[in-house]
Amino acid sequence: MFDFVQEKKRLVQFVLALIILPFAFWGVDSYRKSGGAAPLATVNGEKIGQQEFDNALNQQEQRFREMAGSNFDPAFFDKPEIKFSILDSLISQHLMGMEANKAGLSLTNEQIGQIIVNIGAFQKDGKFDRQVYETVLKEKGKTPASFDAEIRQAVLVQQLSEAYTQNGYAAKVVAENLIRLNEQKRIVAVANLDAATFTKQVKVSDSAVSDYYSKNAQEFQLPERAKVEYVVLSADSLSSQMTANDDEIKQYYTDHQAEFGTQEQRQAAHILITVAKQATDAEKQAAQAKAEKVLQLVRQSPSQFAALAKQYSQDPGSAANGGDLGMFGRGAMVKPFEDSVFSLKVGEVSGLVQTDFGYHIIKLLAIKPAKMQALNEVKGMIAQRLKLQHASDKFAELAEKFNNTVYEQSDSLKPAAELAKTSVQQGVWLSKGQVPAGIWTEKALQAVFSEDALKNKRNTAALEVAPNTLLAARVIEYKPASERPLAEVSASIQQQLQRLQASELATQQGQKLLEQLQHGEKANVAWKTAEVTMRNQRSGIDPALLQAVFRADVSKLPAYVGVYNANGYVLARIDAVKDDASIDENKLTRYEQQIRQLTGEALLMAYVADVKKRANISIKGFAQEDKK
Repeated sequence: MFDFVQEKKRLVQFVLALIILPFAFWGVDSYRKSGGAAPLATVNGEKIGQQEFDNALNQQEQRFREMAGSNFDPAFFDKPEIKFSILDSLISQHLMGMEANKAGLSLTNEQIGQIIVNIGAFQKDGKFDRQVYETVLKEKGKTPASFDAEIRQAVLVQQLSEAYTQNGYAAKVVAENLIRLNEQKRIVAVANLDAATFTKQVKVSDSAVSDYYSKNAQEFQLPERAKVEYVVLSADSLSSQMTANDDEIKQYYTDHQAEFGTQEQRQAAHILITVAKQATDAEKQAAQAKAEKVLQLVRQSPSQFAALAKQYSQDPGSAANGGDLGMFGRGAMVKPFEDSVFSLKVGEVSGLVQTDFGYHIIKLLAIKPAKMQALNEVKGMIAQRLKLQHASDKFAELAEKFNNTVYEQSDSLKPAAELAKTSVQQGVWLSKGQVPAGIWTEKALQAVFSEDALKNKRNTAALEVAPNTLLAARVIEYKPASERPLAEVSASIQQQLQRLQASELATQQGQKLLEQLQHGEKANVAWKTAEVTMRNQRSGIDPALLQAVFRADVSKLPAYVGVYNANGYVLARIDAVKDDASIDENKLTRYEQQIRQLTGEALLMAYVADVKKRANISIKGFAQEDKK
């Protein structure tokens, strides 16, 4: 199709996400290059090597870094179950690629080309640049051929997936029933029996406290603790030491024009008369004759272009919209088409334009001029960006020196702090196995409680705790694990037992009242004002109570239910039930779409599971142990 990128936006976005962020896509090239080492897994004879696994692991780490920010902990990806899940995902990718090939799915080179020219990483001044493209690929250790293969494999796998996910089933009666259930309204009044009101009735003896202490000693264990001092080297802290002069700022502005404006865009409509690549000369001549006839009709009635496009255009993606392709810049369309569009004046119609897709008649609808921000408008932003860039360069320069200083002068952090032009942070208590909020990570905590740090009194290694951030620590005081004495925890145990017993009294009272209400007896209950409640709009009702309300038998009203919760016991009185008499068509359509999506995803999961069951898969190394 001519406007493949327009029609397949979701597909293309999927590919771009895989390729650009963080540009470590584990595709066909890595499928074939497992190196000399034994593969981690073999899928129908196809090997998954360490390099491919590392690429996938790095990609997932990058995604988690972006989502978690300063809370990201690299140690998460050291867990065997996480490693195995990534390997399992690679196995599924291989199998889906094989299945896509078996199914005969294919993409034309033109479609691959349209995807590539729309990748921002390959553009200069808003349009595709071949030199930038080749440079970026070279930096990533890829060739144009291998990169094309990666894109082709990714899109084909996505096409195969969507054959299932986009073809789920949704019976109208199921959607209607789901709407009635999900949007049924129940008028509900609530009464809370707060455990706190029963506290005065509770007496906790000293023997009960002592008994609880002896039976639950693990609750009162204090873990090993260490008081540490630490020093941090980070690009963020270095940025305050950096400067950016006017010449640098001007040069950056000149070199990055595309970042500070938008390129000229044009809105065009077209009528396409398709010609297959395998068409005979007679078929080509017939298509050209038809296109010339349509062109004549357009020239006779230029204002009827949209109507003629709906009638004659063979581009399914745009014909229904009068041939309108929307706004696009240079590099988005094939060259003959682009050259014609950017040579027209608004309202002007081209002659016949031939491309690999067939014959086009093009009308230019509108021009959106290029727009640039002035240097003085973006000077501050550029200066900050340059400072961060200088700081990142400085961090890279200092990182190894910082690490060496921490190691070589292991009895003090002062030399490392002087190198980073910062101060040593003092007096932080850490507990073994309990990672505090902030800069600390599980790896850093493990280093603090290592034998070298505790017994040998040495600095920890300089550890990466965030992107461009290193931390080294030193233990200055240590306390072994211990048990808190009864005298210290007696009051808290007494309060805990008091709350538990008060909650039990509240529950007993609540259950007694519920039984009276359900038997039609009078009961002294302080009901709140009744409110409308729905399954998807709970109005502050406790989730457990909400479930009980909608499970209740409402054949006779009012109906009563009750549940235990953290604060005591809560009763609900159901006064009325209201079902919608009619179902809005738009709502029905939305529900059907959601059901199709869910069933489609279930179909895909079942399909993948079946493919795995039929495949010859062997898993070795760490993965084999983890799977057990």
